[in-house]
Amino acid sequence: MNLEQLRGFAEIAHTGHFTRAAERLHLAQPSLSRQISSLEHELGVELFHRARGNVTLTAAGERLLPIARRMLSDAETARGEMAELAGLRRGRVRLGATPTLCTSLVAEVLAEFRARHPGIDVEILERGSRSLIAALMEGSLDLALIVTSVSSGAARAVLEREPILSERLVVVSSAAAPDPFAREGSGSAAVELRELAEVPQVLFPENYDLRVAVDAAFAAEGLAPAVAVEGAEMDAALSFAERGIGVAVVPAMVAVDRPQLRAAPLAGGSMIRTISVARRSDMAPTHASAALQALVRETADRLTEPGSAMARLVERA
Repeated sequence: MNLEQLRGFAEIAHTGHFTRAAERLHLAQPSLSRQISSLEHELGVELFHRARGNVTLTAAGERLLPIARRMLSDAETARGEMAELAGLRRGRVRLGATPTLCTSLVAEVLAEFRARHPGIDVEILERGSRSLIAALMEGSLDLALIVTSVSSGAARAVLEREPILSERLVVVSSAAAPDPFAREGSGSAAVELRELAEVPQVLFPENYDLRVAVDAAFAAEGLAPAVAVEGAEMDAALSFAERGIGVAVVPAMVAVDRPQLRAAPLAGGSMIRTISVARRSDMAPTHASAALQALVRETADRLTEPGSAMARLVERA
């Protein structure tokens, strides 16, 4: 049984005539007759009483007609739904991102995406890169913004990663307090790790990708940082730094447009992390997820282009 057979059956029932039904369906009358014969053979019943110039439904045909109309209606609904998805008028995207990116890049992306595609629902999962990779592997996310260096061999074999930006880490402190890294006769410049270690810091939880990277940098230099507060999430860490409780190491993107914070880049090329958008390579992207990935790329390019606020922030390094 197929939709063409059901469409022909419903049209004959409507017109009461094979020839007129064939004309309305733009079919040759013998082709329509073969469709109906094939349908009757498959169902094992006769659907029409055939008399010269008159076609009426049998009892089986009367039972099938409402079912056929419902199936044809559902098929049209399905076509319409798929057309809306293809045209990005409806749909859903499941996006994962690290906490630092949720407060910066993701906020920019979602504002623009909602303006362009108001009918697309976006679900956000805010986790560290390792948890996001696991969610991608399980199929519970369409896309994830992750730190590229964080992945297992199994994930590298399954995930497709597109680097979208390289982000320098900066040290933020209260703009209302004296600069803890000011040098005599010069303004703010890139901060060395040994300088940073001597100033009380607001530290993130130990499972933060950012905390892991900074701890590794200190350990490589044999340094033990002074601690003001430990375990703060991103919003709290920024607030603590604004109040002068301690300094915090954050991605440059997070420090942009925060007049209550003073930001100075960390010295050394190792204090740069690469952010990638990842998805499963064995799953075809939906129209909505492809559009979101393109917008992520577009927004990252705009935020890091020469002359942007983020570029100006780190150009002193």
